[in-house]
Amino acid sequence: MWILLWILFGAIVGWVASLITGNNARMGILLNIVVGLIGAGIGGWISTYLGFGSYKVFSLGSFAVALGGAVLLLLVVNLFSGRKG
Repeated sequence: MWILLWILFGAIVGWVASLITGNNARMGILLNIVVGLIGAGIGGWISTYLGFGSYKVFSLGSFAVALGGAVLLLLVVNLFSGRKG
């Protein structure tokens, strides 16, 4: 059951991040899930490194951390692919 919640969480985070960076037209649901999950990992790593603690439960804080990581991931991808977001 938890895996389904993580997939849903990744899809929502990835979708919102793609809207923020202007990538929504190029991304489908699978890519949104992947970006959301990888973004959650990146955001979690950065928040732990900066001393904000780790977010291991579904909350507004974990959503914000995951969203920040996903936006950062898409901005870096856009930078290297030459796309403007």
